[in-house]
Amino acid sequence: MLIWLQFCGWKRTVMDSKIDKLKKVRHFILAQIEDLNENQLNKVPEGFNNNIAWNLAHLICAQQALCYLRAGLEPKLSMDFYTPFSTNTKPDRFLSLPEIQKIKADFKESIDFLNEDYSGSSYGAYTPSPNILRVYDIEIQSIDEAIEFLLYHEGYHTGTILALTKLVK
Repeated sequence: MLIWLQFCGWKRTVMDSKIDKLKKVRHFILAQIEDLNENQLNKVPEGFNNNIAWNLAHLICAQQALCYLRAGLEPKLSMDFYTPFSTNTKPDRFLSLPEIQKIKADFKESIDFLNEDYSGSSYGAYTPSPNILRVYDIEIQSIDEAIEFLLYHEGYHTGTILALTKLVK
C-alpha cells in the first residue's frame, strides 16, 4: 500500500507540506526580529553563548549541510560565509548591517532552493556522508529524514531566538 501511495505522489505531497512548514517558521522568525537593529542582533546576553544573527546563519548552515553536503550535492549558498556558524561554534565578531541583510535574504531563499530541488527530484540518489550519519544520535539516511529533522532543529532555534529577542529589547 505504501509503495502505491508513494507512486501516486503521496510522499511528495507530505514532504512539500513539511518544506512549506519550514518556510512558515522562517517567516515567523523574521517577523519577530524585524524591528531589531544590528546591535541587538549581535548582542550575546549574559548566560548565552550566541546571538540572534548567529542563530539565523546557523540554521542556514545546518540546512545546507543536511540537505546538500550530506547528499553529495553542491550547496546553493557559499559555505565560506556560513562556516563560522556551524555546530559547536559561537559568534566570533560583530556582523555588519549588510552582512545581516545577506543572512536574512539567504534565510528565506535557502528554503526556496530546497523546495525547487526537492520538487525537481535532485535528491533521487541521496547518499549520506559516510563520516557524518548521526545528528543528536538520530540517523539521517535520506533527504526526507533530513527535512523532518530540520523541522525539529528550526523549532529548537526558534525558541532560542525568541528568548534572545526578549533579552535584547
